[in-house]
Amino acid sequence: MASTYNELGIELMATGENAGTWGTKTNTNLDIIQQAIAGYVAQAVTDGGTTALTITDGSTSTSVARNIVIKLTGALTGTSTVTVPDSVEKLYIVENATTGSQTVTFKTVSGTGVNFTSTGFKFLYSDGTNINEISLASPPGGSDKQIQFNDNGSFGGITMGTAGQVLTTDGTTASFGDISGGASWQAVITADPANAVAGNGYFCNTTGGAFTVTLPTAATIGDFISIIDYAGTFDTNNLTIGRNGHNIQGTAADLTVATERAGFTLVYVDSTQGWLLQNN
Repeated sequence: MASTYNELGIELMATGENAGTWGTKTNTNLDIIQQAIAGYVAQAVTDGGTTALTITDGSTSTSVARNIVIKLTGALTGTSTVTVPDSVEKLYIVENATTGSQTVTFKTVSGTGVNFTSTGFKFLYSDGTNINEISLASPPGGSDKQIQFNDNGSFGGITMGTAGQVLTTDGTTASFGDISGGASWQAVITADPANAVAGNGYFCNTTGGAFTVTLPTAATIGDFISIIDYAGTFDTNNLTIGRNGHNIQGTAADLTVATERAGFTLVYVDSTQGWLLQNN
C-alpha cells in the first residue's frame, strides 16, 4: 500500500513503505508542520488579476498557502484576488501591505473570501469551502463584548481617545476617557460660584470678607465637593456652606467653617445624613 497525503501535504506513510528514507521523509513532514503553524512568507500580488497560492504534497518550497502568516505586497492599480486551495481547513494571519488603495480579496479557489479595503492585518480561517474572518468583537459562539482590532490598528466600534486617556466600559459599551477620581480644582473664588458643582474643588479666599458656597440643588450618593482655605482667613472671615435644602452631617443647618487653613471634602450619602465630612 502506497503512502498518501493529507490536506496539508504531510505524507502518511504506509506500513513497510519508504525503507531507508523514512527518517528523511519524517524530517520533511516536521518542516511542513512547522510551516503550517509558524511559517511566514511575503507574497507579491498580481496587479488586477488573481494570485493562486498552492500547497504541494511533501514539499515546503512551493507551498505558500501552507504558511500561517502571509504578507501581501505590491503596487496595485486595480482590484486583485489571492486564492488558497479548496478543502484545506486552517488558520491564516494575513497582512495587506500592498500600495495603491485597491481592494484585495483573499479567498478559496471556488468559495468566497474576505476583502481588504485598506492596509492592515486580518485573522482568518478556511473551513475547507470559504475564507472567514475571525472578529474578536463577535467571535463565532462568543460574546459580543470583546474588542475587535481593525485593519488600521484601532479598536472596533470605539473612537480612539487622546494621550493619557484610558479605556473604560459600563458592561455594554466602551470608550476612552480621562482618568478620574480626584476633584477638578477650580480657580480661586471670592464669592458663591452660582452653586458648587459635584466633583469640583474650590480654593476659597475670604480675605475680602466672608461669603457662602451653596451646595448643589440635586445630589446623588457619592457626589463630593472639596474646599480649601486659600489665604488662611476662615478664622477671621468665616466661610459658610449653604445646605440648599440638604442636611449636612444629619442636621438641617448650614455649616460655618471658622478654622484657619481648613481643608475638607463633603460627600453626599442620602436624604437622612445628607452631606458628610470626609476629612476636616
